[in-house]
Amino acid sequence: TSPVASAQNDDIPPLGFAIGQLHDRYIIAQNAQGMILIDQHAAHERVLYEKLKTSCGLNAPARQPLLIPVSVNVSDLDMASWQEQPDALTVLGFELSEAGPNTLVVRQVPAGLGKIDTAALLKELLHTLQASAAQANLVARRERLLGTCACHAAIRGQHSLSLIEMNALLRQMEATERADQCNHGRPTWILVDLPAIDALFLHGR
Repeated sequence: TSPVASAQNDDIPPLGFAIGQLHDRYIIAQNAQGMILIDQHAAHERVLYEKLKTSCGLNAPARQPLLIPVSVNVSDLDMASWQEQPDALTVLGFELSEAGPNTLVVRQVPAGLGKIDTAALLKELLHTLQASAAQANLVARRERLLGTCACHAAIRGQHSLSLIEMNALLRQMEATERADQCNHGRPTWILVDLPAIDALFLHGR
């Protein structure tokens, strides 16, 4: 269950309802206890990571075919990394093929990533693959690759969201395990309860 479930009451969900954004980086929400401040990038990154991780636990991860295959020019080192470990990306849901000495063609990507810069993501993944190539723990390597996908596809800071989009993210967070921390161990949200806010304004003194 989600770590925020204990905050729920009959009418207001655990993370409450969004009331706005702060500098297009943080979502401000109100729940029964007070105000919640959510790091939109970190929160969405965690949601995507857990979805990708679940999908990769299946025999055939969900894939999203590209309407137009994307050709990506890569370095010799990147190409060598892919040639040595092609299955490392296949198990995530990618379909790649070689189309020249320094060209890879992407035909399918993991489902659920949304609109992404496919070429930039592939290059990031190949760099991640190089950094983790010596790891004996294949699970740890896969998790690093999934983390790269999630970070790349997550909504960014400096990105304006509608209230509908904000509330959709809050509901996804409530349904996601470990949604209180991003993939790097940092908090995705904080609660400032009403007594703490009242104290800031010297109420009751």
